[in-house]
Amino acid sequence: MLDKAHIQTIIPHRDPFLLLDRVLELKPGVRVVAEKALTGEEEFFRGHFPGFPVMPGVLLIEALAQAGAVAVLSLPEFAGKLAVFGGVEKARFRRNVLPGDTLMLEVDVTRMRGPVGQGQGKASVRGASVCSALITFAITDRH
Repeated sequence: MLDKAHIQTIIPHRDPFLLLDRVLELKPGVRVVAEKALTGEEEFFRGHFPGFPVMPGVLLIEALAQAGAVAVLSLPEFAGKLAVFGGVEKARFRRNVLPGDTLMLEVDVTRMRGPVGQGQGKASVRGASVCSALITFAITDRH
């Protein structure tokens, strides 16, 4: 299991934009399972939506992308690099993610060709699917 400090040695994201608390399973370049516990204190809940706080769908996709980045950037050949979005396809949102939920994030790397790849991401809360997407990414140097 990787904690937040270890995650930050792999990807450059920092609070308030780091959307992973722990990595529970990691097969570099193949698969990752991570989690994010939502306390309700996250800044995005204040404005999305007042009186009915819901995690924005775009942040669910970002959380999946960060998890996938941990899987790919854990490979020795990509250590110290940056994973950036190339595209998002087939994104589906099935239920709201609320304060108090623990978001489980699973990403399977389905294709790699040089520095470009794809990952199939699934997010769930208490075993119920909340979001899925096919994410295309590119590996680049950090500038």
